[in-house]
Amino acid sequence: MISPWQQTFSFFRTMPPEQLSLFPDADAVDPAAVDPAVARIAAVLPPRIHLGTSSWSFPGWTGLVYAPQGVRLPTEQSLARKGLAAYAAHPLFRTVSLDRTFYAPLSADEFARYAAQVPAHFRFVVKAPAAITDPAIRRPASGETSGENPSFLDATAAAAAFVRPAVAGLGHRAGPLVFQFPPLGRRLLADIPRLAARIAALFAVLPRGPLYAVEIRDPDLACPAFADLLARAGAVPCLAVHARMPPVTEQAERLGLLRPECRHPLVVRWNLHAGHDYEAAKAAYFPFNRLVEEDTASRAALARLARAAAASDRDVFITINNKAEGSAPVSVEKLAAAIVIGTTPTSERLLTSTD
Repeated sequence: MISPWQQTFSFFRTMPPEQLSLFPDADAVDPAAVDPAVARIAAVLPPRIHLGTSSWSFPGWTGLVYAPQGVRLPTEQSLARKGLAAYAAHPLFRTVSLDRTFYAPLSADEFARYAAQVPAHFRFVVKAPAAITDPAIRRPASGETSGENPSFLDATAAAAAFVRPAVAGLGHRAGPLVFQFPPLGRRLLADIPRLAARIAALFAVLPRGPLYAVEIRDPDLACPAFADLLARAGAVPCLAVHARMPPVTEQAERLGLLRPECRHPLVVRWNLHAGHDYEAAKAAYFPFNRLVEEDTASRAALARLARAAAASDRDVFITINNKAEGSAPVSVEKLAAAIVIGTTPTSERLLTSTD
């Protein structure tokens, strides 16, 4: 007999064009040569700081992350299947956001195949299925709602379909398990304390051990009371650099991440440049091989947060989307330089040095 949450997961099973398959093919993907300046930055970047991108299967990253394949670019499909090992060979890339899991769950064996392609120090940021975090069922093509989601905040479904397979398959390479909540709507936001308590209750009953992180799209939830509820339940906030949210330093302050006594890991997803939606940013930034609109304010703020967290022996996980500035790999390089050097002009010189 199929349970309601299994039916819901089936409804949510709509894959994006990237990360679609784990079956091998004949297309080899090699890492690009690393600029010596980037290698120098990686050598002094604190080991607790894990920087990376959101997914890895972008042909426009050829020359930045992947070596050219003669006169042709690798395809999204070949990178989805073969690109992860080459991606993880980049000295600055110590994590990646595994976004495929947002659309449909993976088995422990599928997670294990990903883990086998990366070095021991690498950690995956893994997104929980939308079937757990979205209060509505949405039509695949339009995103319009078609009813209430019976699996919303279902701890049994989250543990069985997501947490246990991820932990079993990734092992020690499992980093933050990120539960990204969309804008939750007027009805749920009418009672913030109750909503915050419901979300926190999910993590109170999930299996102990993983690092659970909660990403929100409603600024009203970014408050000390919500952060305290999460902490008591065994979860941490995930800061979202996103057009819907306040500046990242303000989020950190609201959620208690700037308190001297804060000791939990810093988790950040740099998602979207202010003033854009995802489709507009995708159209403006494609093929994602250069920075189009630099967000120096967010970069400087993230560098300060990362330095402070690492200095207090806290792990740092920051993943960056192409829609943040135009090219996630270049954003990683610029952020790493800002963390290491602390001043943008010096970082620029180090990155462009030919010494």
